Amino acid sequence: MEYRQLGSTDIRVSTITLGSMTWGMQNSACEAFEQLDYALDKGINFIDTAELYAIPPTAETYGKTETIIGQWLAQSGQRQNIILASKVCGPTAWVPHIRQGKARLTRQQIVQACEDSLKRLQTDYLDLYQVHWPERPTNFFGRLGFEPDSVNFSQDTDITPIDETLSALHELVQSGKVRHVGISNETPWGLMQYLSAATERDLTRIVSIQNPYSLLNRSFEIGLAECAYREHVGLLAYSPLGFGMLSGKYDNGALPANGRITLFENYQRYRTAEGIAATHAYSALAREHGLDPAQMALAFIRAQPFVTSVIIGATNMQQLTSNIASADLNLSGAVNEGIQRIHKLHPNPCP
Repeated sequence: MEYRQLGSTDIRVSTITLGSMTWGMQNSACEAFEQLDYALDKGINFIDTAELYAIPPTAETYGKTETIIGQWLAQSGQRQNIILASKVCGPTAWVPHIRQGKARLTRQQIVQACEDSLKRLQTDYLDLYQVHWPERPTNFFGRLGFEPDSVNFSQDTDITPIDETLSALHELVQSGKVRHVGISNETPWGLMQYLSAATERDLTRIVSIQNPYSLLNRSFEIGLAECAYREHVGLLAYSPLGFGMLSGKYDNGALPANGRITLFENYQRYRTAEGIAATHAYSALAREHGLDPAQMALAFIRAQPFVTSVIIGATNMQQLTSNIASADLNLSGAVNEGIQRIHKLHPNPCP
């Protein structure tokens, strides 16, 4: 397993992160424990979760993933051997069970959310605490381009300033409850605002950004990659397999039992006509070179110089074993050339 520096910190994290959002919904606690034990045995030291999880979000599963991880930590005694990351929700009108649908990125709510996560996780500190998504309306969660009509300058005073959000995160760092902070589902403007606020107000500097990045969505490369690379803000790439599409298991219209797209019909972000065409091309390329499609997709993401770690998730041990094995795969020049050809034909089909 390769390890990379997390931003400008002295922490080195595995290039594969174990994601956890299925634990408590598609996976039981017992299955989660098995995944955690196996991942650590294979050299993974980075575990990512969030107060929102399990997914899909419901009142019954809110915080359940963190609770499962906390139980594992209490039983295993492995806290000192892992880098543990969690996230605080942005506005939650679409998930009304979280803070009555009125979540904000204010000091009070961030501090309380962190305290609640620590209790569920049965730990005194988080290595990385991230803002799950912005409070302001902007292009994230499947929206590729910025829409000026979404901005109402007269209402901006009702949006929690990034300065206040970062000040709250800084307070958590100063208290010892959080070691480092990051952002997620952010734009280049948002990233630079956090960095500017840190410099101007002598606050904790963000060290990571967790955004979607896959063969089906390389939009991070357009504006964020340069910002992240020059500013030493590492990308933690989520959805590297596009809800499992890039594994090839949904090829030719297949709907395998227990697949996320099979179980949750509204999860169609990566199952557009353009996405299906691109996926078919990538699957064919992988098989032409004798590669597993999922491993090829993960190896491509891992190889990018602005990526710190690739967040994988699995609902069974066979998937997990295969995905972790991608850490040993280095793509040939011919494969990379093939990927670029397909990308030119199907650029960012699933933002």
